[in-house]
Amino acid sequence: MERVCQFLKKAGTYYLATVEGDQPRVRPFGTAHIFEGRLYIQTGKSKAVSKQIQANPKVEICAFRDGVWLRVAGELVEDDRVEAKKSLLDAYPELRSMYDENDGNTQVFYFKNATATFSSFTAPPEIIEF
Repeated sequence: MERVCQFLKKAGTYYLATVEGDQPRVRPFGTAHIFEGRLYIQTGKSKAVSKQIQANPKVEICAFRDGVWLRVAGELVEDDRVEAKKSLLDAYPELRSMYDENDGNTQVFYFKNATATFSSFTAPPEIIEF
């Protein structure tokens, strides 16, 4: 999982796919953080993506870097603890101008039942489950 997190951080931007009814929705994200042995991402409760995850927690993310792409499929579980929010925001201090662990809007999720697949045109896929 550490390798997955490092790849996402080095890529800088990854794309999170959710569904809204029968319509796929994809948007750029940039947070990836390990807290208590789990891979976390962050958003705001006021955003449509939050409502989509609440309705269907099965998501997939995709990132590309140096000829390798990573896809992570799994379920997102909300962690409403202040400690989890603070840990992620401390890792991304630039977000503190928009979010705070006590603002009622900051939302962090961790991946459950996740499968990460590293792929390229020059090597067989590598799969990591967590």
